[in-house]
Amino acid sequence: MTTASRPKGDKILVLATESCAYPGADSVGQAHSSYPANVYILRVKAPALFPERFYLDCFDKGIGGIIVMSCGEECPYEGAYHALAKRLDRVYQEMKARDIDIRRLRLTAICTVCNRAFLNEVNQMNAVVSELSD
Repeated sequence: MTTASRPKGDKILVLATESCAYPGADSVGQAHSSYPANVYILRVKAPALFPERFYLDCFDKGIGGIIVMSCGEECPYEGAYHALAKRLDRVYQEMKARDIDIRRLRLTAICTVCNRAFLNEVNQMNAVVSELSD
């Protein structure tokens, strides 16, 4: 990986859908569990609204990893999950072209009470970002 294209930070951005994943993240706090301090959660209406450029700009600005936590097939917006998956496939191709490890971007489905799944995802991404930053 070239220095110019390597994300510089260890910050992890979580795009959490307000109808599913964000309540799942909130359940982590309600369970008095903790997650790494370098994880930043952004509550979003629908991650399908974010253009491909958004993800690449995040990496350019030093975000080490991005987890897109959606409702998966249960998305209340018809076709949004499939549109998001196709968009991220294009982002992965651009990441490869820029020599950015594609493990830095992950799409996952998190339900409203999935605090273990949420913790698992952020801890896995934290491990990947730590490994790639060494």
